Amino acid sequence: QYATTGCSLTLHHTEKPKHEAICEYRPYSCPCPGTSCDWEGSLEAVMSHLMHAHKSITTLQGEDIIFLATDINLPGAVDWVMMQSCFSHHFMLVLKKQEKCEGHQQFFATVLLIGTRKQAESFQYRLELHGSCHRLTWEASPCSIHEGVALAIRSSNCLVFDTATAHLFADNGNLGINVTISMC
Repeated sequence: QYATTGCSLTLHHTEKPKHEAICEYRPYSCPCPGTSCDWEGSLEAVMSHLMHAHKSITTLQGEDIIFLATDINLPGAVDWVMMQSCFSHHFMLVLKKQEKCEGHQQFFATVLLIGTRKQAESFQYRLELHGSCHRLTWEASPCSIHEGVALAIRSSNCLVFDTATAHLFADNGNLGINVTISMC
């Protein structure tokens, strides 16, 4: 199905659906969580789409940045999104607040590479929350935007903490997460 965009595999018809679901050459969907954006396109067009259609997303340059999530006490499900640019790549930083159990909210923080799964394997990221006497750290490889935030959460490939922990590290309802990207 994706031969016109570069896939050169020839498979038996019973194997095609499984491959097509994970094929690196399938179109990329808009990776911006919390929006109902129907955009699809090539990997090369993702950043242009984000800059034009989602102008509220801030991009910071450098390997070490602070991702500031403001008003973490907002009710309901909320997404905070930011871009980090380093090593000639773009990374999408996502903090998602959602209800996991009846009345119990959790925060999920992860990093996605605007790139392929293979490219993502070349990087590591570290998320750190700092308090006066506390530190919470998570290190992992980023997912590709092909996999998305939902898969990162379902597979626990993210930093997970509850509301009490968020308040332990927050300053006046704002949560600063130190984000460091490195090459493997």
